[in-house]
Amino acid sequence: MAIPSAPSRFSLLVPKTHFTCFRCQWSAHRRASTAPRGIDDVVPDSSLLTPEPSLDIVQAWDPVQRSKNRRKQLPPSRYKFRPPRYYRGPLHPHQPPPVSAPNSREFIPGPFSLPRLQQTYTSTLAPDLLSLLYTHQPPGTLPGPVGQRLRSWDDSSPYHKNRGLRPPKGRPTLPLLRRPITFRNIPRLEKIVVHHVIRDASKRDSSYLHVAGMVLQAITNVRATVSRAKHHISNFGMVKNKTPMAVSAELRGEDMYYFLSKVVDVVMPRIKEYKGVSGGSGDGSGNLAFGLQASAVGTFPEVEVNYDAVDVIVCTTATNDRDARVLLSSMGIPFHGKHLN
Repeated sequence: MAIPSAPSRFSLLVPKTHFTCFRCQWSAHRRASTAPRGIDDVVPDSSLLTPEPSLDIVQAWDPVQRSKNRRKQLPPSRYKFRPPRYYRGPLHPHQPPPVSAPNSREFIPGPFSLPRLQQTYTSTLAPDLLSLLYTHQPPGTLPGPVGQRLRSWDDSSPYHKNRGLRPPKGRPTLPLLRRPITFRNIPRLEKIVVHHVIRDASKRDSSYLHVAGMVLQAITNVRATVSRAKHHISNFGMVKNKTPMAVSAELRGEDMYYFLSKVVDVVMPRIKEYKGVSGGSGDGSGNLAFGLQASAVGTFPEVEVNYDAVDVIVCTTATNDRDARVLLSSMGIPFHGKHLN
């Protein structure tokens, strides 16, 4: 036999009828209508046997009038589906939902598939790269001193006095410092940019621009963007920020892995006497670039016609060219010549 629970102090002061509402009584009625027979013999005090509400209660229920009778109305944002446009700090009462929420302004649906190259990187290549590039340092080891990265003057001229240090040889900026590779910063692909310069776009009509954009969109699955001239050169008919010069497509996520696997598995094996990517094609910060001739572009299954040469820039999270080459070599891209770091 069920033991009735002791009534609370608040329930003794307020009548029980104040706690009931139409929604609770209707849900209890539905449960009672679907309750199995004979339950009153087992549990006589069950809430499944609550009788249905009377017709007067059903007709008197008015949710609109009930909301108007509130002492303090709810804020208008309570009824809005879209989140606020601007983020106004963590203490503001209206906070935007997370990016993963479908009602977020920054929500991007997907991923809808898992590329084979990405799955291979997660399951096989990432552990192998960690084994190759890992350098063990005991806990509490302080980083070693960093040498002088800027060059000093040799004082061969009196004008060298009180001058600032010179930039590194061969480049105007300092290269990135290499951090010890751990499981937190294994080199990975960040983005791929496919670039194509249109020589006749400034002299003739815009048909060259449309065809180049269609070709890039076909082989990359990303809509191409137009790059315009940065300088004004009257001899070549170039007007700054107006004359179209090139088209480019920036690939991330699934499109990036699909494009790279297509280049490695389909395009490069069809190039005759292909040596590979030059070992000195990096910028010293983990970004490598290589070009595909017109005959190589024609080997893409979406084009199958010799159109024109394109440039491919692969951006990685590595901080030097050596780690970036190890990453791309594990994905199947060959390298030849002297490797520069």
